[in-house]
Amino acid sequence: MSFETTRDGGGTRIRNVGLTAVRGLGLALICLPGAVLCFCLTLVSIALVPIGVGIVTTPYVLTGVRAFADRRRLLAAEWGGVRIPRAYRPLPADANPWARTFGMLRDPATWRDFRWLPADMTAGFVLALLAFLLPLYPLEGFVIAAGLWRALPDGYWYGFVHVTDQTSAYYAAALAVVLLVPALWLAPRALHAHFRLTAGLLGDGDGALAERVRVLTETRRDAVDSSAAELRRIERDLHDGAQARLVAMGMDLGTVEALLEKDPAKARELLAQARQSSAEALTELRELVRGIHPPVLAERGLGDAVRALALRLPVRAETDVDLPGRAEAPVESAAYFAVSEVLTNAVKHSGADRIWIDVHHADGQLRVSVTDNGKGGAVASAGSGLAGVERRLGTFDGVLAVSSPAGGPTMVTMEIPCALS
Repeated sequence: MSFETTRDGGGTRIRNVGLTAVRGLGLALICLPGAVLCFCLTLVSIALVPIGVGIVTTPYVLTGVRAFADRRRLLAAEWGGVRIPRAYRPLPADANPWARTFGMLRDPATWRDFRWLPADMTAGFVLALLAFLLPLYPLEGFVIAAGLWRALPDGYWYGFVHVTDQTSAYYAAALAVVLLVPALWLAPRALHAHFRLTAGLLGDGDGALAERVRVLTETRRDAVDSSAAELRRIERDLHDGAQARLVAMGMDLGTVEALLEKDPAKARELLAQARQSSAEALTELRELVRGIHPPVLAERGLGDAVRALALRLPVRAETDVDLPGRAEAPVESAAYFAVSEVLTNAVKHSGADRIWIDVHHADGQLRVSVTDNGKGGAVASAGSGLAGVERRLGTFDGVLAVSSPAGGPTMVTMEIPCALS
């Protein structure tokens, strides 16, 4: 049993080193040409800004550089477990070439990309190549010892061993064994060092903190604006609905008091009308309270509240809820109204006849996905309902992702970091 375990562990380590070598080779093939191309294009485009040509070309060039850097961020996370935050400043969607060019040039992240490119084409390339060559060189020694030396009439130098016969080939194999041990240890570390170098140049703690402050400032402002708008809506609904009915009911009761002895029949008619007005006012107040904080959400939690939303939809809806506890009330409220808005958009605009809702909690994240089989084309652009949902979630550090190709289906995923009680 112990032998089998050791053999499996050794096989796994060799496979991992082999995978590291392949990844190192892939990165080396990407680093040098990709970084050189991006660096030269950026340098030329920025140099052409004073004569006007760069005003047009720079946004496209820098967008390509950012895509190249984003790809490396993804590889760093997937292959090296190194997360590099993306901290580019957003640009207005309707910005002209002048505003886009100088907006991108004023972004510190642009200059971090530019600083990273020379390092990536030199030190980054060397580290990635080492991750490939370190395991390859011992393998070369084994191949030489296996008989490849016979195909080389003038002999072959492997390290400091001159291979001219089978005996010297065995010396080469022994040297390969000696080199294999540090190679197995160094290759993964060379690849990790490559990603750490990328993180050190592309990432910026102060910049990330400043971006975080900016995002929090915006989400706080959006939260205040949303609260003010919600307060105005409540005041308007109370003034135009329940308050007007209660005033009318008071006037009816005053008339009833005057007619009670003179015209009992008319008084009974007005009493019935007042009773109807009180019932309607109570219904409107209940609807208003449900819009502020639904009773089912307060009493039974987010899962049952989402199920209740699904039951009220005019299309077929399926819910899958897996919540082992409850989140804090503000988080539940934000998630509930976000789901409500997404479902409303799906019913109104997607043309779907079926909707799937999935709610679960994993890895410290509350995840809600709403999928419909409609026509697609949904975007979280400024002024859309989805943009409002994104702002609502941003107050709680939540994110919104929309996948909606033309022809559908549409999948809206919301994540809010939270703990369940």
